[in-house]
Amino acid sequence: MNLLLLSNSTNVGQGYLEHAWDAVLPVLDGIDEIVFVPYALADHDAYTAKVREAFAAQGVAVRGAHESASPADAIAGAAAVFVGGGNTFRLLDRVISLRLDVALRAHAEAGRPYLSASAGTNLAAPSIRTTNDMPIVFPGRFEALGLVPFQINCHYLDADPSSTHAGETRALRLTEYLEENDTPVVALREGTWIRVIGDSFTIGGRAVAADCGPALLFTRGAEPQEIAGDITRLLSGGV
Repeated sequence: MNLLLLSNSTNVGQGYLEHAWDAVLPVLDGIDEIVFVPYALADHDAYTAKVREAFAAQGVAVRGAHESASPADAIAGAAAVFVGGGNTFRLLDRVISLRLDVALRAHAEAGRPYLSASAGTNLAAPSIRTTNDMPIVFPGRFEALGLVPFQINCHYLDADPSSTHAGETRALRLTEYLEENDTPVVALREGTWIRVIGDSFTIGGRAVAADCGPALLFTRGAEPQEIAGDITRLLSGGV
């Protein structure tokens, strides 16, 4: 596997992928064109144009999967793919209906770069059960690509101790998931990512504070654990 799984594509006050080019460009070393998968948003043309503009400034051309008569064939012939964010349920629904799940899994298993943000990152997990998104469509199943042996929660937000909100926190929601499921969850704060090379997993990006790493690891029956750097050993148990 050769994956770069971003929590988000845009940080506050920065341009598209501006916070992550130092991670993105080495993955694309020697690659001058990628296929973009825009199905998490409704307007595929506008979304692709935005991504194309951002990558053009880095000397990389972008071709939208939807611009091909066969999106699956476009992915099959791609040197690298980038799966964009948006609504995870809509993304999985379109991926299944277009048979892109097979194409994307084959692409990743061949060792070609799979880059993603937000919903596209959720898609790399065994299922989309730990997404934050509203189920605006039902894709027929929750099982996703299974490129990594753990669940992912993007855009993780720590509870604000000064908030008057009395409802569930993100941590509580993930704890509820683990009451019914065994698969660990990597919760990515904004501006962070998971780098996968072969069977190794590394957390990258900024730490939000001295006592908070880029991400948290949630496992069943244990307190959440701050994580950074090489987390392969922590996840050696797999699914």
